[in-house]
This record gives sequence, C-alpha cells and structure tokens, in this order.
Amino acid sequence: LLFVPVTIDAAAKVTAPWERRAAQKYVDAAARRLSKVHPRVVAITGSYGKTSTKHHLAELLGATSGVVPTPRSFNNRAGLSRAINEHLGDDTRVFIAEMGTYGPGEIAELCEWCPPDIAIVTAIGPVHLERMKSLEVIEAAKFEITSRAATVVVNSDDPRLASWVDTLRASGKRVVTAGTTLNCHVAIVPERERWLIALDGVVQSEVLPVMGVRPSNVACAVAAAFEMGLSVYDVSTRMTHLTPPQHRLTVVQVPSGLTVIDDTFNANPASSIVAVQTLTEVPVTGRRVVITPGLVELGPSQVVENELLGARIRAAGCELITVAHTNDAALRHGFGGVTHHVAQRDDAVSWVRQHLGRDDAVLYLNDLPDHYP
Repeated sequence: LLFVPVTIDAAAKVTAPWERRAAQKYVDAAARRLSKVHPRVVAITGSYGKTSTKHHLAELLGATSGVVPTPRSFNNRAGLSRAINEHLGDDTRVFIAEMGTYGPGEIAELCEWCPPDIAIVTAIGPVHLERMKSLEVIEAAKFEITSRAATVVVNSDDPRLASWVDTLRASGKRVVTAGTTLNCHVAIVPERERWLIALDGVVQSEVLPVMGVRPSNVACAVAAAFEMGLSVYDVSTRMTHLTPPQHRLTVVQVPSGLTVIDDTFNANPASSIVAVQTLTEVPVTGRRVVITPGLVELGPSQVVENELLGARIRAAGCELITVAHTNDAALRHGFGGVTHHVAQRDDAVSWVRQHLGRDDAVLYLNDLPDHYP
C-alpha cells in the first residue's frame, strides 16, 4: 500500500510521452479545423472564474448564431482539441476557449495552435498551489495567454492583473480593464438593489442583480462582448437572463421548500467568500447550513485557509457540517463551535433531509475527488 502512489506516479511518467504522441493527431486535426473555419477566438484563463466568465460571454453572445464555447471544463490540450473537433461547425463565427494549466508552458502551447484574438484573464490566486509552488509561478503561467492576442481583457479588481496593464500596452496590446469600480474601462458596479453598467467611469445603464453571479466575472464577459460589437442596449437586456454555470453557486428551492445552493464543482478562498455571502443573502428565516470538505491544492497554506473558512462560516451565523477527513480538523478549529461531521456527501444529504425543510437554506461547498480521504 505504501508503494502504490509511487508506482502510479512512475507509470504515469513512463506513459506520458506515448500518450502525448497518440493525442497529437487530434491536436493537428483541431488546428486544421480552426484554420478552415477561421472563427474569432476568445481565450479565457484565470485561477478561478474562467468557466463562469466563458458561460456569461456565451449567454451575452448567444442571441446571435455561430457562437461555440468549450463545454464544461474542457480546458487542457486534450479537452480543447476535442471541443474543436466535435463542436466547431462551418458556421461558427466565435469560438470561446477556456484555457487551464497545471504548470508553465501549457497555455503558451495551447495558444500556438489555437491563437486567440481576444484574451481574458479573470484572477490570480492560490489555486493548484501544490503543483505551482508560488503565486509568481501561477502569474507567469497565466500571462502566457497574452502572447498571441491583440486585445487583452484583465480583471483590474485583482492587484496582480492591474499591474499587467502598462507592460501589455508597452508591448503593443490593446488592454481593456474590467471590474467593479468606476476607474475601469468596463465596470459592473454592484449596489444594493441594482447593478450599474459603466464605460470609462460613466454610467450607461442599470440592471437588476443576478443571484449567484460574480460581478467581476460579468464585467470581464461584458468587456469582451463590447469588443465583439455588442451595444450597451444588447448587454443590459441580456444581462437580466444570466445564470451561474451548473454546480457553481446555483440557487434552487426544492419541493420541500428548502433553499439549496450548489457550489460543488470546485472552491477556492475567494469563491468560498462569495458562496458564504450568498447563503447569508437568500431570503429564509430558518437555519443556514454549510456542508463542505474544505479547500484543497493550496500547499502549505491549506490548513490556514480552511481555518479561515471555518471562522468565516461561524461569523456569518451559519452552521457547519464537515465532510471527510482531509480538512476536518482545520475547519472545526476555525469554526470554534459545535459542528457535525459525516464521512461522505451522501451522508450529509441524508442529514439535510432529516433536519432541514421550509425556511431553511443549505450550501454545498466543494466536492472532493475520491482520492482524498
């Protein structure tokens, strides 16, 4: 048992070159398909928010034909080539490509055969920190998406991304800053009962807030939509129909009357703040419960971040149920109060059915792969 992880890791390294050669024919086919169809390519990356931004941009452009986003999280070499080969039709005018990475050089390679016209960078944060080791390495890896793009949209709410602007402009790029303050080129400014759409500091329109949708992600999508030719009227009318991607902060009320917030796809320190805040904002009068296995792939900061998550849940006046053992101790320590523990999420679902009902709300935050104990 002790040698199983080492054996699997060694086997993966031995077979990796063969797998790469076997997959090359699909990459070559995808490159040929892109060259033939020649759509306008919008590439999106970020430590988090890239799938949501892709989803929102597709919704904003969706009233026009020929818009193809990569499905789900098909964001690596195999997934991107598959998305192109299986979904790019002859009438495709816009291809929205999510690009992820586990290390330096991966996004640069994707951009070699899928060069973007517009690149969007949503955030730099401590995601995959176990592999990347530092935020500086993560930042450098994400910066690779700008190499081939003529226009770059950056979320200037993120200080690291805001520092890119002068460098990118000096290299001849058109840079569009997006965010939630009026000093951005494109801003979605959240207020209590409305969101303001602003261009270069001037408010153009206002819309009703959308539950479970992050304004900064919307701002990046809106900035790209404007670059694609949409008007303020187009954007403001379509924004009211935005939805969270599946399993990313989706809010539903089940037949029992219980409000369920599904944020199980993944979680990171920044998204967990938004998720807990969303739980506190749903209009219920009963109990508010967070069910989570905690945050992973954070390297040496994982314990601290989970303690902070536990403390944040307690401060919000919510109850906590921990799942599995990976982060149980850190979550409980941070929460500092009475918690409940279950071995797996199915046990938590059973607990919810027994104890929660009308006027209660539950947040399912993150869901771990099977290899986490």
